[in-house]
Amino acid sequence: MFELTEIDYPAFGQAAEPPVFTVADYRPRLAQLRERMREEQLTHLLIYADREHFANLAWVTGFDPRFEEALLILRAGESPLILVGNECQAYLPISPLFTAKELRHEVYQPFSLPDQPRDTSRTIAQIFQSEGIARGATLGCVGWKTYSTPVEIDLPAYLVDAARALGAQTVNATGLFIDTARGLRTLATAREIALFEYTNGLASEGMKRVLFGLTLGETDRQALSRAGFDGFPQSCHWTCKTGPARVSLASPRGQRVALGQPFSANISYWGANCCRSAWVARGAEDLPAGARDYVDHFAGPYFAAMAEWFSLLEVGTPGGEIHAAIARSLPFEKFGIFLNPGHLIHLDEWTGSPVHAGSPIPLESGMVLQSDVIPASKTYGSTRLEDTYVVADLELRLALRAEFPEVAARCDHRRAFMMGNLGIELPDDVLPLSNLCGLAPPYLLRPNLVLTM
Repeated sequence: MFELTEIDYPAFGQAAEPPVFTVADYRPRLAQLRERMREEQLTHLLIYADREHFANLAWVTGFDPRFEEALLILRAGESPLILVGNECQAYLPISPLFTAKELRHEVYQPFSLPDQPRDTSRTIAQIFQSEGIARGATLGCVGWKTYSTPVEIDLPAYLVDAARALGAQTVNATGLFIDTARGLRTLATAREIALFEYTNGLASEGMKRVLFGLTLGETDRQALSRAGFDGFPQSCHWTCKTGPARVSLASPRGQRVALGQPFSANISYWGANCCRSAWVARGAEDLPAGARDYVDHFAGPYFAAMAEWFSLLEVGTPGGEIHAAIARSLPFEKFGIFLNPGHLIHLDEWTGSPVHAGSPIPLESGMVLQSDVIPASKTYGSTRLEDTYVVADLELRLALRAEFPEVAARCDHRRAFMMGNLGIELPDDVLPLSNLCGLAPPYLLRPNLVLTM
């Protein structure tokens, strides 16, 4: 059973810097990708990226486009070619493959911003032809999402049309990266876990400053400004909303923090999204009359359901079992949870999810999961316990401990706190990455008063 407990937040600490990725990290990824191409009988991959949908290209090369689009052409037996616009050419050294001279490049000026020079680059057809894209070629097109049929492709039509006009066959191959059961980006290495532990430290420490500094009368912008921002790339927009006119997913709009109103915010970086939602209150007496049983009838049951959610995070648990547990404990009629109760996160905020009704897909070692279970009620508002967790078997945990002992030690500390102080049972496979893991204050003007089991 859940209860409210006054508690001090531990100082878990965080990494001073993220790990540095080198060409030695990217060569195996390219090799894996080439092997998948052989399995799928693809002669080429076209990996498209823009500012919003960068993660597949960044995972392969270490390059994420700024301002412009980019396209990687991977051909069997050849070094990859990346096409960039005018401005991204100077950014190419960010890629270890590029600096190691293992990534060819060409400026394709139509990727540049409007009215910039476009008078020196070859046409896309000419580039494709020089890369062997012709009749008999089978192109796997990697955009952002998979669809119901392989002919549905979310690359810009002019790129796909040009390949088809040359006689090539085109199919959607984004699943090579994000398919929940076999995608290359669904299982993290020890080095990726260390990166995501760094970003979760940034996000959760920022959220802690927001919550502990929350002040009546300040604006949502002032509240979120306490999070700080050190320039590390974000995986999605930060949000902050409060008051009766709050809008889901909205950026701060100048609304004032007022007693007895809901408040929610998220802070996100690559591999991290920390979100909390509760009431601006010191206790039940500050809530609207109809919501004063918020803890007993909404936030408390949610916390208990999340405790069960955590208990299921071990290698081999089918995603459908996790979905069923949440559906049973938090019925839709009262809690309104309509999205997947948990999903994978990587460089992008939502990669996919093994957690859906009837899913036979098991949790695997290396899956990085968001505890993103989103209830909503017209009476009670919401509550949230959204942080990042890794499912890691003994082999992966030992690899992390060998390469990043301080990361492993902080994960151990967080596990001990969640189990010993919050009463949440965790399988051995769970690595909590956030410094707020398990901490859910229902009354934000008393952030030390949290739910426990």
